[in-house]
Amino acid sequence: MTFTAAPALSGSVTVPGDKSISHRSLMLSALAVGESRVEGLLEGEDVLATAAAMRAMGADIERDADGIWHIHGVGVGGLLQPEQALDMGNSGTSTRLLMGLLASHDLTATFIGDASLSKRPMARVTEPLARMGASFTTSPGDRLPLTMRGACPAVPLDYRLPVASAQVKSAILLAGLNTPGITRVVEPIPTRDHSERMLRGFGADLNVEVEADGTRIITLVGEAELKPQQIVVPGDPSSAAFPMVAALLVPGSRVTIANVGLNATRAGLIDLLREMGGSIEVINPREVGGEPVGDLVVTASALNGVEPDPARAPSMIDEYPVAFIAAALAQGRSVFRGLEELRVKESDRIATMAAGLRAIGVSVEELEDGIIIEGSGGALLAGGGSIATKLDHRIAMSFAVAGLVSRDGVTIDDMAPVATSFPTFIALLTALGAIPHPRSG
Repeated sequence: MTFTAAPALSGSVTVPGDKSISHRSLMLSALAVGESRVEGLLEGEDVLATAAAMRAMGADIERDADGIWHIHGVGVGGLLQPEQALDMGNSGTSTRLLMGLLASHDLTATFIGDASLSKRPMARVTEPLARMGASFTTSPGDRLPLTMRGACPAVPLDYRLPVASAQVKSAILLAGLNTPGITRVVEPIPTRDHSERMLRGFGADLNVEVEADGTRIITLVGEAELKPQQIVVPGDPSSAAFPMVAALLVPGSRVTIANVGLNATRAGLIDLLREMGGSIEVINPREVGGEPVGDLVVTASALNGVEPDPARAPSMIDEYPVAFIAAALAQGRSVFRGLEELRVKESDRIATMAAGLRAIGVSVEELEDGIIIEGSGGALLAGGGSIATKLDHRIAMSFAVAGLVSRDGVTIDDMAPVATSFPTFIALLTALGAIPHPRSG
């Protein structure tokens, strides 16, 4: 599909439900006793993989005609042996969190995934879970396909995160649910805290202490009893990033993005774009289900280069690819560091973004832990290139945004992976006034 220079974007749109919250809603509801109801669930392929896995282990999960999901849980410790391998598709979140969930259950499960997921290393999760008693047989390089055997009873763990990773933190906490005693996670650099918020909401005995240097100490009392909940999933800030950057970059644009989750551990991109000179106003701030939510009014703005603090990375790790597009249109140089985590996402996002930016005429320098981008000062990008997305949905959507501010358009080799997180992406851009063109041939 080819994306070409767009007229001013305008209108009010909503983005799909938050992926992180959607995954956790299904998992925790499946461990509660009784019926939970989830409204606004992201119905992308990644979340549907989680739903299928929980069904395979005994949870009753149905979607009604109004789009509300009803989950009848089996209770903590009540998951059943899956009869077949659990197919995670492209979802690293499903894989790592479910490994944690199963680590303290007396069952064996095999995880498989698509070509992209099968390249992603799992050692950062299997290592702490093995300390709790689970055992793993992995493919070379600690990759999928992977078979695990849970431990029941598991051994409570006191673990200091060596890397900032909400997935690793969450996997350990989920394992702790069915583990006698206290599981403790020390987090030197804060990451998204949806697991902590939602575990407390479901009734788990969880406490968070914050030390003077910002280190978070999370303790969870095991053998929990979770209570069913009614959950309204806010719009995903990682999905909102794409229309937000598009509206900032396309001259004359003014776009409202309604019902966006504004959790402080996920709001790093908004802060960064404002520092670059972007006009992003939050209206109607409110709290829904323990999560801050608001509507974003985004107006086209001249942006300046930026060199953000590497410590910001966890609060916007998934948004860096589209932030690189914003930097490509800014005045001056932008330097992004501390992004080693991007090399083990759906693709090596540093290398893939650098190659794609060069293909459309942007001057970039790839660093081991980041990238340096020379901005165009607001001038249209040359475009004309074809982007190899490496089956990465965020790469595809980022370069789609770049196409809207290019002279010769940007062609994306494969838009299909976008369905994993943002199945309405093309429809949303079209509603705002962009005109994507299917590639012929």
